[in-house]
Amino acid sequence: MTKEKPSLPSSPTTPEPVVFIVEDDPMIREALRRLFGTVGFRAQTFGSASELLQTAFPDTPNCLVLDIRLPGRSGLDLQLELSNAGVHVPIVFMTGHGDIAMSVQAMKAGAVDFLTKPFRDQEMLDAVAAAIERDRARRIDEEETSRLRAFFDSLSAREREVMALATTGLMNKQIAGELGLSDITVKIHRGHAMKKMQARTLADLVRMAETLGIYRAKP
Repeated sequence: MTKEKPSLPSSPTTPEPVVFIVEDDPMIREALRRLFGTVGFRAQTFGSASELLQTAFPDTPNCLVLDIRLPGRSGLDLQLELSNAGVHVPIVFMTGHGDIAMSVQAMKAGAVDFLTKPFRDQEMLDAVAAAIERDRARRIDEEETSRLRAFFDSLSAREREVMALATTGLMNKQIAGELGLSDITVKIHRGHAMKKMQARTLADLVRMAETLGIYRAKP
């Protein structure tokens, strides 16, 4: 049998958060769908991991409510498969038969929560709200990093060198000595880098360098 690959392409942006429910009990699936609807979360339900892998994750904050025991792939198997494929979706596990080892494994792999059936509605709503917020924060961070990367890519090679040294705390005169340039040339390159990166202060530029992983040891 051919194994599906979790490519999960993006679908058009939707305004409301989406909760993906993977549960083989149709009554529980429907109950959860209605529960999430009461707080404005659009829910999509699936009876197995294979069904989920045939759909698309929308370009909007979302999370996965996942039964740990499923026909075919288990919830833990799906968690690992998504992680290996670089699919970042916060997971709330639920089980009626889980044990401590399963809970520990799920949490170590990044699960937001692990709820044992029967759970209270508020417990599930709180866990899903936390998962949605985690995904929203990740998306904001990724958008900011992408924006800064585009700015950095617009710098010349020399401007990047000057930026890397400036963010270590070196003065223009020290940078000039390191790169074999004049003070005024360093000042010009530094000003261009600040403008292109849209950094108002050196502290802003340092934070940007940290976000982008730009490091250069002091000479």
